[in-house]
Amino acid sequence: MKIKWPGNSITGTLASFKHGVHPNESKELTDHRQIERMPFSDHFILHLSQHTGVPSIPVVKEGQKVRRGELIAKPGGFVSVGLHTPVDGTVTAIDLFDHPKGQMSPAIKIKTDPFSPQISRQPPVPSPEQLPLNTFIELVQRAGIVGMGGAAFPSHVKFSVPEGKECKVMMLNGCECEPYLTCDHRVMVEYSQELLDGTSILQHFIGAEAIYIAIEANKPDAIHILDQACQVSELPIEVVPLKVKYPQGAEKMMISAILGDEIPAGKLPLDVGTMVSNVGTIVALSQYFRKSLPLVERVITVSGTAVRRPSNLLVPIGTSMREVVDYCGGLTDELARILLGGPMMGVVQKSLEVPVLKGTSGILALSHDEVSDFDTYTCIRCGRCLDACPLFLNPARLGLLARKSLWDEMEDNHVLDCFECAACSFVCPSGIPLVQSFRVGKAMVREKKARMASEKG
Repeated sequence: MKIKWPGNSITGTLASFKHGVHPNESKELTDHRQIERMPFSDHFILHLSQHTGVPSIPVVKEGQKVRRGELIAKPGGFVSVGLHTPVDGTVTAIDLFDHPKGQMSPAIKIKTDPFSPQISRQPPVPSPEQLPLNTFIELVQRAGIVGMGGAAFPSHVKFSVPEGKECKVMMLNGCECEPYLTCDHRVMVEYSQELLDGTSILQHFIGAEAIYIAIEANKPDAIHILDQACQVSELPIEVVPLKVKYPQGAEKMMISAILGDEIPAGKLPLDVGTMVSNVGTIVALSQYFRKSLPLVERVITVSGTAVRRPSNLLVPIGTSMREVVDYCGGLTDELARILLGGPMMGVVQKSLEVPVLKGTSGILALSHDEVSDFDTYTCIRCGRCLDACPLFLNPARLGLLARKSLWDEMEDNHVLDCFECAACSFVCPSGIPLVQSFRVGKAMVREKKARMASEKG
């Protein structure tokens, strides 16, 4: 198949969604850096809650020896996944440890066996082509596979198409629109065959009629490599280069750009017959079914001008972020801020003494030149946030309602549709922390809904 270039074929403009912003990409620090394997640490902290949903439940005890890839915590419910040890070693503690979100959280600590070659010796996984759908879903859940674009939503839940719905279109998300991050870029370049193999496995069960690999146009090598691979594939698959714009990688924006479909408020991609998965998630699917390797490691980007050697690394889950940064040469004196994830939606860290999670896409060490401190002023009603919001919300109004604690009115103005891309905060000339106030508003609305449901029950 040829590359599908949506948009205006005469002017050469690429398709995209309406609104959005254009932050500095800053990908040149690592987009050429091949993936390196991070050495195994002396110990690992594996949090039971590192995915959306119910935390995993430990199935090991202190003092127990474990083997690389072995299940150490089972799913705590349907919206939950298994957790596995990334190394041969010994469980030394099941206790509360610092979590990247800022609180203490239950986790399993494992001391690495220094004499082990750290080769996974887990039993072979049955061939997916011979499995019924329900067994496939159970295995994906047990393997601990989650969305690796940052949200860490359990993949088996997404792959479970509800009765009465169907998936006609499958999209592989390789946009990686967050500045600095290049881990998905390198995965597409270096794991192209695993990506197509994982796509074939999923398509066998989902039965999508069309498959698109969505890639922003600033990744020409990934576009070329995957297009060549798609040319000889038997899958109904195409590479779709998209305009470089944030948040192009959001599910709703990608679907709008490629298909021209708008997902109604409160609905999901499957409501328009579409399923979206991150490219790293699909590679993890292939590695589990072909190599019997559950999700015990992932590729992350370490970047920013305050780290001495920006890199793309294959890191075992549970590795201390300080060890990751030290492996990259350590930090410079210009360090101003540490972020997990990208600068738009990432989480600021107070310490590096926290572990890499399944949803950790990057560690950014930003210098004073990359971070601006600013004062907050009164809204001047300039309308820039309205022009930036990809969902056509009114961030200025929502911010005002949040300051007045008018949670019901925030819900009436569709605050729950906001996916916190921070485009509004990015363009606000008054420095108003809009997205932070939306998070509070959403939490209050959901708390009220839960309380009302409990009272009715």
